[in-house]
Amino acid sequence: MELKAKLLEIFPTQQVSASFKKREFVVEFAENPQYPEYVKFEAIQDKCDLLDSFKPNQTVNVSFNLKGRKWTDAQGQVKYFNSLQAWRITPESAGQSAAPQSSGNTPPPPSANDEPDWLNSDSSDDLPF
Repeated sequence: MELKAKLLEIFPTQQVSASFKKREFVVEFAENPQYPEYVKFEAIQDKCDLLDSFKPNQTVNVSFNLKGRKWTDAQGQVKYFNSLQAWRITPESAGQSAAPQSSGNTPPPPSANDEPDWLNSDSSDDLPF
């Protein structure tokens, strides 16, 4: 899944255990500008560093996975948790690919005259090998 939104807050990386770390961030998603949504994502493990090059109020594209977990507490009650795990964050401009400018150094596209000779042969029984 992917979402284009304005980055609001970036929190410090949390070392949850000796082998697990996460970093949370919040974006403002304004599909309807009158009623913006505030969505919290998490980046885990090596993805925590993705946020280092971003600042609040920057528009970004967030690629993420929707995760859900089931957990039974000590009293036997089942609880459910959801998380949005970001795996790629790019600035808004990087998500939009512009048409490449012609530098004059690129060869022209192939034309019909560039076909191999064996395709233009008049004989129907001549094989190219």
